[in-house]
Amino acid sequence: MKVLCYSSFTFSYLNRARVLFQTLRRFHPDWELVALITDRAPEGFDFDPASEPFDRVVWAHDLAVPHFPSWLFKHDVVEACTAVKGPFMRQACASGAEAVIYLDPDTALFAPLDPLLAWLEDHDILLTPHLIDPNDEPAAIADNDLSASRTGIFNLGFAAIRTAGEGARFARWWNDRLLDYCFDDIPDGLFVDQRWCDHVPALFDKVKVVRDPGYNVASWNLSRRTVAIDRQGAIRVNGEPLRFWHFTKLGPLGDAMTRRYAGANFPVYEVWSWYKRQVSAATDPAIPERWWAFGAYADGVPVERAHRLLYRTRADLQAAFPDPFASGRGTYQRWLEQEGA
Repeated sequence: MKVLCYSSFTFSYLNRARVLFQTLRRFHPDWELVALITDRAPEGFDFDPASEPFDRVVWAHDLAVPHFPSWLFKHDVVEACTAVKGPFMRQACASGAEAVIYLDPDTALFAPLDPLLAWLEDHDILLTPHLIDPNDEPAAIADNDLSASRTGIFNLGFAAIRTAGEGARFARWWNDRLLDYCFDDIPDGLFVDQRWCDHVPALFDKVKVVRDPGYNVASWNLSRRTVAIDRQGAIRVNGEPLRFWHFTKLGPLGDAMTRRYAGANFPVYEVWSWYKRQVSAATDPAIPERWWAFGAYADGVPVERAHRLLYRTRADLQAAFPDPFASGRGTYQRWLEQEGA
């Protein structure tokens, strides 16, 4: 089966993406690996795609999203990198690949994903839920079960489709929803792409919910997954091979949530220690921390979230300022200054 695997990120996550693609290359050298980047390289960083562990780069501005500067401005960095996943998946269905797999940049493989391809022989859409076993402790229910109820049953750090049939129909639907409704707005029923995919089992046939504990291991499911490492270094989760780990929120918050639910399951800390070393080795000091070219106006002044939200809800402003990132006379930025917004 011809497979295209992609990840969506900015340059501040290039270090994590490098680790992901290195592990993908190790286990699946025949897959086409694509970096989907919604960013511009920071000054002083010489980006050479030929030296990276992926096959090619697709820039978000080349996805033919209508009125791209205006569309992009409506999104913060997480919303934007999530929203472009749909348009790329839809276009990838016409790339010649038989299967398309998405993985978040902060994931890493520990074993081949061949079972996914076997499942795609009989199913067109594969999704992984945040939880495959219910929690019993009140704290875990509050942190994990109720969190999944708010943010989505499935974790969209992973998705896989066949590029025909229901998979192609899903890609078209996902494209349409993410172009218009990929926002972090939990009170309004939205959490980027994840809440939308709660509908998938009802809207599409040939959907498989992957309940193998070796897939998408993360802090939110460690309360129900036990990790073990044998003498040969093979890692198992509840007795099954660890396929990929989702190292979400690398840093103090991720550490705190991991400690809370890993407890005395010490192999978890070994896996995290390995990942931190890999990310550190892949980090280029020329890329500023939290860099995102579209986080500021043309003059370098940071774009406030309130400015994005106002622009998102005002069709008149979108019509008047088709490039809201611009600075100077007659721009959205100047209008905000004059209005005192």
